Amino acid sequence: MTIVKEMLKERVRRVQVHDHVQKRTTRAGFGGLSIQRTPLGTHVRIAAERPGLVIGRKGSDIQRLTEELERKFGYENLQVEAGEVTRFALNPLIMAAKVANALERGWNYRRAGNSMLQRIMDAGARGCQITIAGKLTGLRHRTEKFLSGHIKFCGEPALELMDVGIAQAKLKPGTIGVKVAIMKPDAVLPAEITIAKPVEEVIETPEAEAKEESAEESKTEKPVETPEAKKEESESKEVPEKKEKSKK
Repeated sequence: MTIVKEMLKERVRRVQVHDHVQKRTTRAGFGGLSIQRTPLGTHVRIAAERPGLVIGRKGSDIQRLTEELERKFGYENLQVEAGEVTRFALNPLIMAAKVANALERGWNYRRAGNSMLQRIMDAGARGCQITIAGKLTGLRHRTEKFLSGHIKFCGEPALELMDVGIAQAKLKPGTIGVKVAIMKPDAVLPAEITIAKPVEEVIETPEAEAKEESAEESKTEKPVETPEAKKEESESKEVPEKKEKSKK
C-alpha cells in the first residue's frame, strides 16, 4: 500500500506542477510539459509557443520559476528548460487558450470556434472538435460543439489518437469553458489496414543450379596475372626480336 500511496502522491504533485506552470506561462503560449526523474535530480521541459517569454531576460524568469517549484513542491536539484512548439496549430492546449483569449476580447463564440477549427484543419489535423460551454448568449447555460474531420469519442482509440486541451475564459456573465480535441495527422485508425505485397518464392531447378556452379567455376579458373608472369612474357617477346636482328 505504501508504494501505491507514493505513486498517487507523485501523480497529484505532477498535476499541481502542470497547473502552476500553465498559469505562470499563459502569455508565452503554454503547450505542455514533461517531467523526468534522473539520478542527478528532476528535469522539467516546458513546451511553449514563445519560449523567450518563459526564459526572460538573461534567464531571470526561468530561474525564478525553478526556485518556486523547488520551494513549493519539494523538488531537489531541479532543472527547468523551455523549448519551442514547432506546429502550435496542432497543440490543443495552445489552441484552447487562443479560443478563450478570443472570447475574452469580445469575439462571438461562433466566430471564435469556426475560425480556430479551420486553422487547425488547415495545419493538417485528421479531425478536430471544439466545445464551448457556459453562458454564451443569455443567463442560461449552453454547450456548442464545432466538429470537422474524423473524431473518436470513446475507447482506446480516443485515448491514444486524440490530444485534449482545456482552457477557461472569464467573462462578466461567468466562466466559459473551452475544450479542444485534435486527432494527430499521423494517426492510424484501427480500421485502416495496409496490405503487404506477396513475396515471390524462387524455386531452384537442377538446370539453374548447374549453371550457377559452372559460372562459379569459370570465375575461379581465371589466371591471376602477377608481376613475375608479366616479366616472363616480356622476356619471351624480346628473344625472337634479337634473333631476327642477328640474321640481318
